[in-house]
Amino acid sequence: MEGLIRCAANYVPLTPISFLERSAIVYGDRASVVYGDIRYTWRETLERCTRLASALTHLGISRGDVVAALAPNIPAMYELHFGVPMAGAVLCTLNTRHDAAMVAVLMKHSEAKIIFVDYQLLHIAQEAIDIVSKTKKKLPHLVVIPESDQPSPNIRNTIPIDKNLEYESLLATGRLDFEVRRPNDEWDPISLNYTSGTTSSPKGVIYSHRGAYLNSLAAVCLNEMNSMPVYLWCVPMFHCNGWCLTWAVAAQGGTNVCQRNVTARSIFDNISTHKVTNMGGAPTVLNMIINATASERSPLPGKVAVMTGGAPPPHHVLFKMEELGFIVTHSYGLTETYGPGTVCTWKPEWNSLPREARAKIRARQGVQHIGIEELDIKDPKTMKSVPPDAKTMGEVMFRGNTVMNGYLKDLKATQDAFNGGWYRTGDLGVKHPDGYIELKDRSKDIIISGGENISTIEVESVIFSHPAVLEAAVVGRIDDYWGETPCAFVKLKDGFNASAEEIIKFCRDRLPHYMAPRTVVFQDLPKTSTGKTQKFVLRERANAMGSLSKKGISKL
Repeated sequence: MEGLIRCAANYVPLTPISFLERSAIVYGDRASVVYGDIRYTWRETLERCTRLASALTHLGISRGDVVAALAPNIPAMYELHFGVPMAGAVLCTLNTRHDAAMVAVLMKHSEAKIIFVDYQLLHIAQEAIDIVSKTKKKLPHLVVIPESDQPSPNIRNTIPIDKNLEYESLLATGRLDFEVRRPNDEWDPISLNYTSGTTSSPKGVIYSHRGAYLNSLAAVCLNEMNSMPVYLWCVPMFHCNGWCLTWAVAAQGGTNVCQRNVTARSIFDNISTHKVTNMGGAPTVLNMIINATASERSPLPGKVAVMTGGAPPPHHVLFKMEELGFIVTHSYGLTETYGPGTVCTWKPEWNSLPREARAKIRARQGVQHIGIEELDIKDPKTMKSVPPDAKTMGEVMFRGNTVMNGYLKDLKATQDAFNGGWYRTGDLGVKHPDGYIELKDRSKDIIISGGENISTIEVESVIFSHPAVLEAAVVGRIDDYWGETPCAFVKLKDGFNASAEEIIKFCRDRLPHYMAPRTVVFQDLPKTSTGKTQKFVLRERANAMGSLSKKGISKL
């Protein structure tokens, strides 16, 4: 059309960096981050993130370089979500439950040049760097993040570090007049998030500035956030960048209430003290809340909106949460969709339904959010949509601007995931007549435990390495507290003995504890005529045992 001009005046690459810059102007004196006695304003947060970006460039960080972080939900972890992309770099947040071997694998795969490490996880990072040093000469710099009221921990001389590689000291070297490196193209990567792949083939999911920007705005709507919300951090910031809420809270000029450890008491105390309006968490967190003792609870100052994902929350959990004053919204998504990609949007006409019917509706995965162009249930072979009859199963598929750019260094996996022009989740579900979807199974046999994805193949490979084991298969067992926990069915070699405790300890010595089986059953494994293990039979047997933790007091 004649007369159009695309220029700097009307086209700027989208980036969540702009959320922070705007909030520093509009909400400059309002609290941005609260953590115990620590309190920053939005103006101070912009200054700290600018200094961080400047300091990173002084350390040699260039556009596209990866900067890793291994830390819980503390102020530094929040600042890294802005400071790293402001330096033009890509933030890689690592699961704090990983052991040193896995951290080493991900450090090598991502080629991170710097890793920021919380003082409580320093031993994990040091061991991981020791592992990396056996195959690589150039090691990443390590920046330790001490607790504000604790002295800086000692760091072994084998780690490349100098006096400026302590978080606050590093920030002090940064300049406030640093020119922020905004993306040249909004499709440029902003973060790298790892799925729960095997140690031999981790999948690094690449997010773009555009996707993060759009998904952050979608998260504002998903979480029903007004301006200046108070958000309590229960969702790990390392998980899909906190479902993109690290950036979303900034977009609304809200207050981030950080907590190192998530407990029932800390949740209620923070809600009461800071007048929390929004929070999120896996069903594990909901169980923690409803099973809190009277001494752990505090009265809620108002209704608290809660976004949950993963396994659908049981009916009794939803009812109890409502009684306590929480409004729960169920969502579904994957790392590849920047976290939640769907939402079970509530309709007023459902309020008149019986409680059981309301709970059943609320546990569905719902419809796509505003950042996703389309959500469908398709036959994975014909790519035709299944009928909306709530019976015909197909594969859940997404397409839109908040689907990943691709998998780092794995073009084939990326092509396979996007085959047919849709992102194929590998999850199976049905579509209801009202268009809402409901998940039925996971074709990859993934176990979701406390919001964490566990690969049964990886657990099985460890069990198989036990000298007494002949055959093994792992499935999920229903758990009222964790959603699911790994249940191992094991057949021993003739003449060998092993106890369930021995198998569990064997796995815990080689895997993060949450991945180790919590139940071990010794028996012959059911097989098909072709010799394949019938996992659906094992799932039925595992579920027939009932929940492993009835009262929400189980600990991994």
